[in-house]
Amino acid sequence: MSKRITALSPQLKNKERVNVYLDDKFAFGLAAIVAARLKVGQTLGDDELARLRALDEAEEAYNKTLNYLSYRPRSRAELDKYLKDKRVSDDTRAKVLQRLDNLKLVDDEEFARYWVENREQFAPRGKRALRAELRQKGIADPDAQAALAGMDEENSAFAAGRKRAARMSSLDHETFFRRLSGFLARRGFGYDVVKPVVTKLWKEVSSELHRKEG
Repeated sequence: MSKRITALSPQLKNKERVNVYLDDKFAFGLAAIVAARLKVGQTLGDDELARLRALDEAEEAYNKTLNYLSYRPRSRAELDKYLKDKRVSDDTRAKVLQRLDNLKLVDDEEFARYWVENREQFAPRGKRALRAELRQKGIADPDAQAALAGMDEENSAFAAGRKRAARMSSLDHETFFRRLSGFLARRGFGYDVVKPVVTKLWKEVSSELHRKEG
């Protein structure tokens, strides 16, 4: 059954949306970009109404996803989960992700590099821990491997342990080694990395302590 558009008016609280009135009654709201081709007096059948609602759902989901992306880069799996949590239909999810793909806003290989670089700068982790984190983000092993390939794990371990080592400077050698080794192991560093780093940090804090005492 066809209905006639009798009014199109911008929403008071959101100028990016338009209220659509059919046969003098409010029917629904649409994103302005979706409503742009509509005209007062135009008649709409059931199929056209369903198409408009689907386009509006996709536009709304897309805008919400852009906002979600504005805080930090996201993996494809994160974006898909976000849309699922918003109860976006399978068809609309696929369209939104394809649109983001076309705009180069989804790139798991680039995301993996970002994640590793961010961790190295602010919260160093070992490759084992980073690989697990990337897997949780839905990153495929080849992309994770590529992101981790150039990582200097010993430097990362040294950066992760340096502040903690300074706070342990009063401990005896054995306790220092045990506690700092455990700290670094919990951050995903293997023993082959932990041992030389803890040795290096012990020498550093010991030297600084002797300097202050002297």
